[in-house]
Amino acid sequence: MGHFVAAGSPSGASYLVIRGVVMVMTPSHKTRINMDKQTTRSTAKWKLWFGGLAVVAGGAFTISAGDSYFEISKNLEIFTELYKELNIYYVDDTQPGKLMKTGIDAMLNSLDPYTTYIPESDMEDYRFMTTGQYGGIGALIKRQDDKVLISEPYEGYPAEKAGLWAGDEIVEVDGKKIAGLNTEEVSKLLKGQAGSTVNVIMQRQGMEPTTHVLTREEIKIPDVPYKGMIDPVGMVGYIKLNSFTQTASQEVRNAMKELKDEGATKMILDLRGNGGGLLREAVNIVNLYVPKNELVVETKGRIPEWDKTYKTLSEPLDAEIPLVVLVDGQSASASEIVSGALQDLDRGVIIGERTFGKGLVQQTRDLYYNSKLKVTVAKYYIPSGRCIQKLDYAHRDSAGTVQEVKEETIAEFKTRNGRPVFDGRGILPDVDVEDPELAKVVGGLYTKDLFFDFATKYRLTHAEIGPAEAFAVDDALYQQFVDFVKDKEFSYDTETMAAFKELEEKAKKERYYEHAKAQMEALQAELAPDRSEELTRFRSDIEEVLRNEIVARYYFQTGRAKAGLATDPYVKSSIDLLNGPRYNEVLAGTAQGK
Repeated sequence: MGHFVAAGSPSGASYLVIRGVVMVMTPSHKTRINMDKQTTRSTAKWKLWFGGLAVVAGGAFTISAGDSYFEISKNLEIFTELYKELNIYYVDDTQPGKLMKTGIDAMLNSLDPYTTYIPESDMEDYRFMTTGQYGGIGALIKRQDDKVLISEPYEGYPAEKAGLWAGDEIVEVDGKKIAGLNTEEVSKLLKGQAGSTVNVIMQRQGMEPTTHVLTREEIKIPDVPYKGMIDPVGMVGYIKLNSFTQTASQEVRNAMKELKDEGATKMILDLRGNGGGLLREAVNIVNLYVPKNELVVETKGRIPEWDKTYKTLSEPLDAEIPLVVLVDGQSASASEIVSGALQDLDRGVIIGERTFGKGLVQQTRDLYYNSKLKVTVAKYYIPSGRCIQKLDYAHRDSAGTVQEVKEETIAEFKTRNGRPVFDGRGILPDVDVEDPELAKVVGGLYTKDLFFDFATKYRLTHAEIGPAEAFAVDDALYQQFVDFVKDKEFSYDTETMAAFKELEEKAKKERYYEHAKAQMEALQAELAPDRSEELTRFRSDIEEVLRNEIVARYYFQTGRAKAGLATDPYVKSSIDLLNGPRYNEVLAGTAQGK
């Protein structure tokens, strides 16, 4: 899950052993620590010293004879020899670059999923993860059968300005036929230097192909895709934060100012689904709500000289405004720093589900040939002193499976007001929200793109739909959807059917099945989902997804957010809390229940 955080300028050194010779490398520049999905560019120039024993930077750390340098040197030689022999003698072409990357990836994956190798060919994706920027036409694409379609254009960018719609098929890009290509291959054709042009042939359902000459732009995916007043009576403002790139804190600051100018006296910061980003941006966002010189997070790792303390550096935008932070199981890394720090400082109420539990810090290291290594170097600790890392990658079971931090090692910490909080399990919200799981039939419809295809068809015959927040799926529209899907193939399994299949397998294994075959078949017929019945029974769940998909065709990401808020139980719970006495009771630790 994932995610990335970067910040800071630690000093220190690294070393590499080749055939028993120690090469010590000390950075003469500022590097940036990152956690999860993205990092910043390093401008290091390295100086190398050679020796069998070295002390770096006035005792920063010592390379001692007791370390396993013989084992490192021996295994490097073995690996080099093995790699050479494979490439010379293996019966088929081994593709040396691909073979080496497979080996590197497997080695790093044995450590943790955040320590990764970034080859030169992936630098554009790396840049996008770091900055949220890339050169292109500004559209999401998806594969459907052997076609590649626009799945959603970004508002205000070349694809949308050229009139391209979700559901339009990409036929050719610069003369290259697209049929049979995967989305990664098509994406690379569409991306390029801002200011350059790309010729794209598109086909809309029921129409002739059209040619578009698009000028690529620098595409910046907003960290804050939506902000707005969601309860004008209660004067509650809402900010959705999707990522922590280099502009995240400025975008949140701007959104806060706009909402306060509109009269907001209470605020909701939505971090659901936000997998992380730059650590410094997380600190800056906390700084919007807490005073200068407050501890936000500390990083501690194997090299003490790289340990760092991050405090707020400026006066807050608003240190008093009542604040709710929304989180879920996909809120990770930088999202957990923000929500955890605000919880530890009793500055806001956390609402939702327990977060992902990523308390690890990565740093990028420059390698040869413009490649990079993103390596876990530390854990982070929020103001109460707790580390919320859930999985213990250093200790696996006999099968190599990563285990959660042992229950008996979970420790209790205290918030500033003395409320109990715990480490080792992510951020536990102050107020839980019961968000019922969508019906299984929704998954079946979604997997087969039936919501997407219906919305594509609807857009062709409806020029407008009115305001996004007011759009509703009435009886006539819902019946159109039911008629649309009734002859389409889609399947899904309920948990009941999954349990039945398990029972069936056990009955066959223990040789009871034949004896009870008739009864088993009858039970299966009774338990199997009836599509027609479930389209009626779970109409509210289906409507929710259908409404969002249709609204997005007219109002893009902003409209999708507005439509979703109308029935969002997290938001409703937040508004109720902010408009009642329980907000202060939660922060004081006197509220009853969760």
